[in-house]
Amino acid sequence: MKKTKRLCTILSQEQIGTGIFSMWLEAGEIAAEAAPGQFVSLYSADESRLLPRPISICEIDGERKALRLVYRVAGKGTREFSGLQAGNTIQVLGPLGNGFPLQEAEGKRVFLMGGGIGIPPMLETAKRLSADKKLIVGYRDERFLEAELSHAGELHVATEDGSFGVKGNVLDVIRQEGLSADVIFACGPTPMLRAIKAYAQEQGIPCWISMEERMACGIGACLACVCQSKEVDSHSQVHNKRICKDGPVFLASEVEL
Repeated sequence: MKKTKRLCTILSQEQIGTGIFSMWLEAGEIAAEAAPGQFVSLYSADESRLLPRPISICEIDGERKALRLVYRVAGKGTREFSGLQAGNTIQVLGPLGNGFPLQEAEGKRVFLMGGGIGIPPMLETAKRLSADKKLIVGYRDERFLEAELSHAGELHVATEDGSFGVKGNVLDVIRQEGLSADVIFACGPTPMLRAIKAYAQEQGIPCWISMEERMACGIGACLACVCQSKEVDSHSQVHNKRICKDGPVFLASEVEL
C-alpha cells in the first residue's frame, strides 16, 4: 500500500474529553489509501522534536478525502497538536501499518473491543463491517465517541467505577450479558489485550489485536517498537515483529504480550 508524506490542512478540532481531542484533517491521497486499523504519523513544527507521533485513524471520509484522528495529549508533541485550529497545516505521513482483516469477519458474529484511547480505531472498523457486530468498549470513567459508536453497531459499555454500563472491564460485559462471537477485533492497553487473547484461546475464537506502542520512525527501519513473536522476523532475524510495519494489527496467537 502506498504511503505519502504531505502537508495537510486542519478542517476542525475540538476537545471531546479530559485531554482528548478530535481532529479532522484534509489528507488527500492518504485518506484515499487508508483502511480501518491503520495509523498516520504527525510531525511537530518544532524542529527539536524530530520524531513524528503515531496516531490511529478513527474515521475516513472518502468523499472529502479527510481523516478523523482522536488522540490523548500525552506529551509535548500531542500538546502542540491540540493547539491547532481550522486552517492550520501539519506534515502527515501515511497511511501506515496493517489494518484489521475485515474479510475475516464478514458473515460472522464479531466483537469489536476497545479500551481507552484504543476505542477510536474501532469506529471506522465497525462502519466498514456489515457483519453481526457488537462494540464492547471500556472506559476508566469519562466516556467519549459514544454517540458515533452506537450508530455504528450494538454498543455495550463498561466503566471501571461503575458510573455507566457494567462495572469492570470489557470481559465483564461479555460474561454478565452472555454475549458470544465468532471473531474478535480489539485495540487497547496491553493488560486488556492480554486478557482478551486468553479469553479467545479458551473459547477457540480467532482474535486480531491492535497493539499500542511508542514508535520512532513509523516505517519499520529503526526496530524501536518490536514485540516478541513466534516466527523469526525476516528483517531482524530474531523472534520479533515490528509493530509499526508488521502491525499494528496482529493475529493474537502470533505475538507474545
